[in-house]
Amino acid sequence: MNIEILGAESLGVRGLCCFVKTGDRRILIDPGVALGYTRHGLLPHPVQVAIDERVQKKIIQRWSQATDIVISHFHGDHVPLANANPYQLNLRRIIGLNRRVRILTKNLSNLSAIEKKRVESLPQGLKKSLIPAEEKREGPMTFSKAVPHGKAKDNSETVMMTKLDEDKDVFVHASDIQLLNDEAVSQILSWAPNIVLAGGPPLYLSKLSKNQISRAWINAKKLASKVDILVLDHHLMRSYEGLGWLKRLSLGTGEKVICAADFMERPRILLEAKREQLYKDMPVPENWHENYAKGNASTKPYWNLAKKLYPLKMLSFNNKGCL
Repeated sequence: MNIEILGAESLGVRGLCCFVKTGDRRILIDPGVALGYTRHGLLPHPVQVAIDERVQKKIIQRWSQATDIVISHFHGDHVPLANANPYQLNLRRIIGLNRRVRILTKNLSNLSAIEKKRVESLPQGLKKSLIPAEEKREGPMTFSKAVPHGKAKDNSETVMMTKLDEDKDVFVHASDIQLLNDEAVSQILSWAPNIVLAGGPPLYLSKLSKNQISRAWINAKKLASKVDILVLDHHLMRSYEGLGWLKRLSLGTGEKVICAADFMERPRILLEAKREQLYKDMPVPENWHENYAKGNASTKPYWNLAKKLYPLKMLSFNNKGCL
């Protein structure tokens, strides 16, 4: 089994997209990408946009190669959108790209109001091809029932988790669970995975309570003690506090707890957390974003400057990540 993480916060963008090769299947999970539209009152810095462009290109490439596409939920950082903003993957870029691919999603009866609008906006042909997959098995794939996007059981936002198995290798993709729901974590443990890729708690949000952080910590320790590799990213890596949390968890458990960049053997580039510093190091004209949206501005000058300012190999898009 080969696991390639395409996009996540430690890789410079919002999302938790991966591409898994197992047997004769090529499975693309959560093919979306986004940038926090505003953070600290600032739009995405052009360096973030440059990374975003590269991740989008890689997702489109993998979409064309996939035998199966899995969508855990219909948020804008996990699925292409018909009304995408300039930093999200626009549906136009993948329509007709791979007509034979199977698209498996959580049951359409479990959609939130915003998800329903997004599914309704899909072209008729694509909408008809969505296959409800909750609690089903399809080849090497097994799907969970819808679990909370975060904590509360009455939360209308839900996600579907995916298990992939090949011989003795078992991989679980658990997007946006934030480690806040015990039932979701119990489901993962019942699958007895070797490796888990999950969204960690959103420590950057002031509304996250101490009790919730404690619950996430307890659940993270449970997972770390039972799997060979625990990859935590997404919401957790939207602040540098997340890196400290990850380090304490790894040291405290003595287990391999890493982020997506570590797994892919690439530099950690928490660009959303670094946004204010990016603006200080590389000022952006007030009208840059408007011009970019119109196709009249390029990320290239900022990209070249970033490579001089920061000792990061940000162009190292490799395919490492084999079990």
